[in-house]
Amino acid sequence: MNSDPIPAADITIDGTGLLCVTLLLRLRKQIDGAPPGTVVHVTATDPAAPLDLPAWCHMTGHDYLGPVPGEPPMYALRLVAEARPTLPGAPWHTAPTE
Repeated sequence: MNSDPIPAADITIDGTGLLCVTLLLRLRKQIDGAPPGTVVHVTATDPAAPLDLPAWCHMTGHDYLGPVPGEPPMYALRLVAEARPTLPGAPWHTAPTE
């Protein structure tokens, strides 16, 4: 995370009312095929989101940019080329490398 202003979203994912497990499934599906550098804003109302989203970014290698000012609660991340893939049905687990 850095102190630079949060850039505008290329993709916005609405996770309102979702638990983080379901939110990560939706996030994984919606970023599939997006190019590196894509900025993703995720609306997340689960109280665990401020911990889970940075942890997921750390696990996968994507850049966690931080909370987006305003309401509802929203968080930003930037996709990177060298990210570690996750399992389709379990985005909290990285896929084995060959």
